[in-house]
Amino acid sequence: MCVTDLNDDYQIPTPIGGKLPVPRVYENIEDERRHCKLKLAAGFRLLARFGLTEGIAGHVTVRDPEHADRYWVNQYAQHFSTIHPDDLMCIDSDGGVHYGTGPINAAAVAIHCGIHRVNHSVTAAVHTHTTYGRAFAARERLLEPINQEACQFYENHVVFRGDIVVLATDEGERIARTMGDCKAAILLNHGLLTIGSSVDAALYRFIAMERCAQVQLLAEAAGPLQPLSADEARATRRHLASDYVAWLGFQGLYQQVLRENRDLSVYAGSLSQ
Repeated sequence: MCVTDLNDDYQIPTPIGGKLPVPRVYENIEDERRHCKLKLAAGFRLLARFGLTEGIAGHVTVRDPEHADRYWVNQYAQHFSTIHPDDLMCIDSDGGVHYGTGPINAAAVAIHCGIHRVNHSVTAAVHTHTTYGRAFAARERLLEPINQEACQFYENHVVFRGDIVVLATDEGERIARTMGDCKAAILLNHGLLTIGSSVDAALYRFIAMERCAQVQLLAEAAGPLQPLSADEARATRRHLASDYVAWLGFQGLYQQVLRENRDLSVYAGSLSQ
């Protein structure tokens, strides 16, 4: 069973003093597109900063704000740490290129286009080959609710058995159908995958899932686990699993990336004028 933002009673955190930030709304579609591309590029820099990349593997997509059947994605074999918004490619559901001249990872088309085709609520999807994600995916099991961070994935992720080297064009569709309303998947013998209603939410959820896999592996190595009860896990999930909370968690990381990468901060400055 999986939960969604619509049918679960999420509890938005209440700060002491001040107001929580909310996603910016753009009146101009081109500004919104540039904003999405900036967040996507910043996300790649973050994944690289945390070591969540492996060679030429891995891809993140965000749905174009104007054309629902088009998605922005990284070029094949470009290291995440170098990706700029202008480097991103725009492809459609069949893998046709609408912007950019670089090569596209065939697995990105097979996985992401299928997910976006089946689940129209998905704005962004993240999959890359991480150390702890791959280690965790070596066994057919789910993350246990052993702490509050892991509870966001309780009854909110699935295990999927598919191709190891993904070339089948229906792989993404099968992943999406297996996920249903869930926000994440453990691809058996492959790695982790997360989705979200924004690129911010999908990226933060992926980083959180990788860390949860790392913590569980460490805890299992020390001895038997003592997970929370189902009621405790569900109650905790209501505070942490919404796309808004995931979006909120990404904002501090995003600001850090802008401070550390002048090319992205200059690009961001052009959006605020």
